[in-house]
Amino acid sequence: MDNKSASYTNKRGYLNKNFQLFHLKDKLNQEFELHYHDFNKIIIFLSGKVSYLIEGKSYKLKPWDILLVNSYEVHKPLIDSNETYERIVLWVNSDFLTSHNSNEFDLLKCFKIASDYKINLLRTDSYWINVFEKLISQIENNLKSEESGNDILSSSLFVQFMVYINRLFITYDISYESLDIEFDKSIEKILDYINSNLCENLTIDTLSCKFFMSKYYLMHKFKKQTGYTLHSYINQKRLILASELIKKGIPTSSVCVKCGFNDYSTFVRAFKKMYHISPKSYMKNYTI
Repeated sequence: MDNKSASYTNKRGYLNKNFQLFHLKDKLNQEFELHYHDFNKIIIFLSGKVSYLIEGKSYKLKPWDILLVNSYEVHKPLIDSNETYERIVLWVNSDFLTSHNSNEFDLLKCFKIASDYKINLLRTDSYWINVFEKLISQIENNLKSEESGNDILSSSLFVQFMVYINRLFITYDISYESLDIEFDKSIEKILDYINSNLCENLTIDTLSCKFFMSKYYLMHKFKKQTGYTLHSYINQKRLILASELIKKGIPTSSVCVKCGFNDYSTFVRAFKKMYHISPKSYMKNYTI
């Protein structure tokens, strides 16, 4: 990764449907940038030689592995371009799933488990591969169909798919595949601390003292594990939080403080650089 791609994270995609499904198969000599979405995403890996980097953890994938990526988690695939990379990608509309919850069953619980336990990988056995293969095929065929009611049927099949994903994750042995997950425990603790304390003083000097590392070693280790400079990661996460607070109608001056920016003009410049719009204009777009 060059310095430019290491310093920026791109927001990708726009979701205005119940869900979107992409079946992708390519063989590209391309390095993907770290990016995030403001919706949850599911990746079903089918073939290739790929590791997936999500928030400082690297997942070495096997066919029919399933990755659950929460909204605002920064991620990217690391692809061996000598092999064809095939995958199913699902963009998940959380509001749609919430509308289908029951008192006993939360269709978004799998994403909450992934977030709470900080593990994004589900590894399937032959039984679940058969279940998901048939269901994905049905969804794909319905999305291509021009018959009346195909949109309703596609959405109902997607809900069924999410029920099965949750059933699998609820009973999943989270420690089972630890050998295929590479991460540094000290960096994981630092990431947890940063994301829980975005309003606090998060200078390199402060973090190096708190975690008993020299600041130069910390900067090197953080960049190696996450693909980010420490400053860039903190800045991106603060700005993502800022966008969510602004959507809730919190005044931009208060957002600046809540997100750890000590200077309002610095906050405005950083926000405009990331979202290409001022915080106040951003708020108008969500309050009209």
